[in-house]
Amino acid sequence: MANHLENLVESIKSKVRSLKKSSKKKKPYVKMEKTASVRFEIRSRKARQIIDKTLKAADSPGRIQL
Repeated sequence: MANHLENLVESIKSKVRSLKKSSKKKKPYVKMEKTASVRFEIRSRKARQIIDKTLKAADSPGRIQL
């Protein structure tokens, strides 16, 4: 029984090792550049957030700081 258990453990170890080796051979992730429209959308969102924060602060002076 102990011999059978040792064989099982060894087979699991070898499978794990082979999985680790195969995962290292994958091609690295290639990051795509943002298009102009995506960059414009990000800037627009940030500007809208700043405007909203400013208006909120202006509506309640003395409470909210920028």
